[in-house]
Amino acid sequence: MTISGVLLLDKPEGFSSNAALGKARWLLGERKAGHTGTLDPFATGLLPLCFGEATKFSADLLDADKAYEATARLGQRSSTGDTEGEIVEERPVDVSREQLDAVLTRFRGEISQIPPMHSALKRDGKPLYELARKGIVVEREARHVRIEELAVLEFAAPVLKFRVRCSKGTYVRVLAEDIGAALGCGAHLTALRRIAVGPLDIDAALTLQDLESIPTKEARQARLAPLDSLLASLPRVDLGELDAARFLHGQRLKTADSVGLAKLLLPARTVAAEEPPDVGLATTEAAGAEIRVRVYDPARLLGTALLGPDGRLQPSRLIAA
Repeated sequence: MTISGVLLLDKPEGFSSNAALGKARWLLGERKAGHTGTLDPFATGLLPLCFGEATKFSADLLDADKAYEATARLGQRSSTGDTEGEIVEERPVDVSREQLDAVLTRFRGEISQIPPMHSALKRDGKPLYELARKGIVVEREARHVRIEELAVLEFAAPVLKFRVRCSKGTYVRVLAEDIGAALGCGAHLTALRRIAVGPLDIDAALTLQDLESIPTKEARQARLAPLDSLLASLPRVDLGELDAARFLHGQRLKTADSVGLAKLLLPARTVAAEEPPDVGLATTEAAGAEIRVRVYDPARLLGTALLGPDGRLQPSRLIAA
């Protein structure tokens, strides 16, 4: 029997994301599984794992903001930007709290980052980290990311502990290196812990040891979060039984609930009416683009849909009965 749900895993240090997924899959007895974005082996923290039908919605968390707690060692640069590399440069650290605060202001909001060579990004089909291991360095394009929060937790030179909430695609290793460069002393990460992915929080996570300590496979499966926890940020539409049956057959439909939601979330703009041309009456035309919503019948989640400005629902991803 296929199970569906989300395991909020507190990944241990030294495990790759795929290794952690494999261990969890074995403990839960479910073959259909995937993660929602990798964590480096040296990093710990929240790794949401999707099982069964939840794998259809794993991409939603790939696009979500992430939050981390990190520790940087000022005055040392490493070949990888973290503890997995060799120290390639050392400099004295003469940084006051006032200087640190002034530098950190540059890294809040929209910033540019150059992805590191030691990353899973691909060039000609090969991950950059494979090239880096051979001593090959290739040019990488800068990418724009957003730093929503950057807060100092502790600072006692040369150690800086900070919390960051950022958009997808942000490399915290690169952020630490860039902060070190701006301070004039260099830096590398010595610890990284992910504490949130979108609406999901580390406080609800289980370790692999927690999972192993649960005596039966069925009891472990009962600890999975419902698959709609991946979709908590999406607006909700509820359907009656007849409309739910049509929706599950892939039919487009419009209900009072969906029309009301569209009016609330997709603002309209006023334009001049074409008819009658001599009157110029004001009319309303929807200006918003389609948005994704989660759709339910009276008993369960049915899937996701695109909600148009007119309130029409177009099924996108459906859950098997």
